[in-house]
Amino acid sequence: MKENHVYILRVQFLGFRYSGWQKQPNLRTIEGMLVKTLKFIVPGVPFKILGAGRTDAKVSALAAAFTLTFKESPIQNMDHFIGLFNANLPLDIRILSMEETKSDFNIILDAKIKEYVYLFSFGQKNHPFCAPFMANFLEDLDIESMKKAAQLFVGTHDFSTYTSRLQKNTKTVRTIISCEIRPNTLLKANFFPEDSYAFHVSGAGFMRYQIRMMMGALVLLGKGELSLENIRSSLIAGSEIQLTYVAPGSGLVLNGLEFAKDES
Repeated sequence: MKENHVYILRVQFLGFRYSGWQKQPNLRTIEGMLVKTLKFIVPGVPFKILGAGRTDAKVSALAAAFTLTFKESPIQNMDHFIGLFNANLPLDIRILSMEETKSDFNIILDAKIKEYVYLFSFGQKNHPFCAPFMANFLEDLDIESMKKAAQLFVGTHDFSTYTSRLQKNTKTVRTIISCEIRPNTLLKANFFPEDSYAFHVSGAGFMRYQIRMMMGALVLLGKGELSLENIRSSLIAGSEIQLTYVAPGSGLVLNGLEFAKDES
């Protein structure tokens, strides 16, 4: 029986043209593009890829990762392989690095901390070129109240209000390590508005739409449609607060990803 050779690849992508990470029939996805490119550069070689998580449509990543498993001989020159991979990927996807790991490494279970950043501006319409990178809310928002409310998410809470299509066995109690709104220093461009903001959230794992619904709740609070007490109550098990607003995907960026193996 041939030994599997497993590699961790770090990848960046701009998600604006894509229908999320997961491969789907008749849709352009990040996973689908990676698979298509691999089939071209290593024709006839069996392989399997597995992402550290599934990003939604239009969501981008500066620090995503996936495992690539080959059942044949190992890659002899990883630098050459990365160069070949990047040369054949579209310009909005880039492989950053590649390293071999143990065959029992599980990129989903071994992911320890993820940091997401949601970029946004408000009060006036942005330059059209901003659309792939940040959400734009035309109303004036009470940013100071939003900053205070963001702190309420820190700690261990029941986030069942902050997801959609809640499945029966979904773990809704999650721990947020840090959560704050601060001026955007992550991305800069001469067509960005003078003032833009970044909602930073880090934790071990998140449910579908959780970050975007947290951001959505902060936007509603900033517009005066929710109160700080509403946010506080929404984090209690059995809360009657119902939230349905999901902030646009184009503002969300996976900015950090640490694995348990990184400590070794």
